[in-house]
Amino acid sequence: MIDFKKFEKYSKPGPRYTSYPTAPEFSEEFSQKDLINYFEGQDDNRNLSLYIHLPFCRSACYFCGCNVIFTSKDDKKIKYLDYLKKELDLLKKVLNTSRKVTQMHFGGGTPTYFTAEQLDEVITMIKDTFPNFSDDAEVSCEVDPRFFTKEHMTVLKKGGCNRLSFGVQDLDEEVQKTIHRIQPYETTQNVMQIARDAGINSINIDLIYGLPHQTKKTFHETIKQVLTLDPDRLAVFNYAHVPWLMKTMRKFDETTFAPPSEKLEILKDTIEFFTSNGYKMVGMDHFAKPEDELFKAIQKGELHRNFQGYTTKGGADLIGIGVTSIGNGVDYYAQNFKDLKQYEESLDNGDLPIFKGYRLSDDDILRQYVIMELMSNFSLNIPRVEKEFNINFNEYFKDDLKELDEFIEAELVSINNDKIQVSQTGTMLIRNICMPFDAYLKKVPENKRRFSKTI
Repeated sequence: MIDFKKFEKYSKPGPRYTSYPTAPEFSEEFSQKDLINYFEGQDDNRNLSLYIHLPFCRSACYFCGCNVIFTSKDDKKIKYLDYLKKELDLLKKVLNTSRKVTQMHFGGGTPTYFTAEQLDEVITMIKDTFPNFSDDAEVSCEVDPRFFTKEHMTVLKKGGCNRLSFGVQDLDEEVQKTIHRIQPYETTQNVMQIARDAGINSINIDLIYGLPHQTKKTFHETIKQVLTLDPDRLAVFNYAHVPWLMKTMRKFDETTFAPPSEKLEILKDTIEFFTSNGYKMVGMDHFAKPEDELFKAIQKGELHRNFQGYTTKGGADLIGIGVTSIGNGVDYYAQNFKDLKQYEESLDNGDLPIFKGYRLSDDDILRQYVIMELMSNFSLNIPRVEKEFNINFNEYFKDDLKELDEFIEAELVSINNDKIQVSQTGTMLIRNICMPFDAYLKKVPENKRRFSKTI
């Protein structure tokens, strides 16, 4: 029996490490010129991964931390497509868009809040700009089941889509009412059937634990119902409460949140439930069937992490397209304007809509590797790091390793000359375990860190 009460001390602000350095380090000093210089110096044999941000939603889900624009007007969406075309035309001038594309992902917002015809227009624009998709390219789309039809599925399938991710979050009526997202089980069941009928063999369901009014008992009912839908993958995210960033989160009564110890109980119960029902845990918050390539990647130590979560497609330059989207390459991150008006003005001026970014130092690249390996595979091969980066690991990370002592003492981590290994319980605190390797976090007092709590 694990005493989760003693782990409550680890509930502190910390990054999710979808990037390192993390987004607060991005700077407006990084410009369009920096990005173009990177593109010009890049090997044409390096693959591309595309992220297309379709930002509109009809109404707010109060838990959501994404960059979204609420509208009921179709003309806003039509106008946005015109600006996507402008951005793609500019990219074609500065980037070799004939490089092989191994991954494409539509995120939002609600991509399927666009009509099927509009979505078809987006896919056509992208394929015209990036004509060289690999035969085994992963093409995926985030879907709100409340806005999904057979027509959407036909368009996505025609565009090469082979993965869908359905947002569910929770099936409890009280929770759904509180988070302003009424979505009965039957709604999700119906769209799952549409996808299966279209031959989609990789379906993910997103869930969130830590929402208002959730308990271990109510969330267990949700995961029991979700199991009957037979998804191929599951993402079970820790709710990130950041009311200073997202006004809608201020609507929640914080006394209705489960305490950190119960959140860990919920996570433990979720892990035990899905692993006892044929799924394998992948990374800190994903589950996959054993035959899924996501699980096969972790067996080979080849799982990667980026802004979309966990992926098997590493070694590619990620090109972010659309308002607020983020791209990255070997040694940079670049983010488009978050404000739609600024995004449009930049494109009207003939400029890529780069708002800010970051150029990584050698130390950044090394720490990025260490953190992403731990986040993805829960272990780190020390000799491999030493060989790849020409360092003495124990000497280089001397101070950082001291900070792991408390995790070693709590049997959450073990370290020898060859390996750092996170224990099964430690996986639930993997963000905390990675934080000692974050050079930037050390510069900010804990009470000034603007991140969600790790638990």
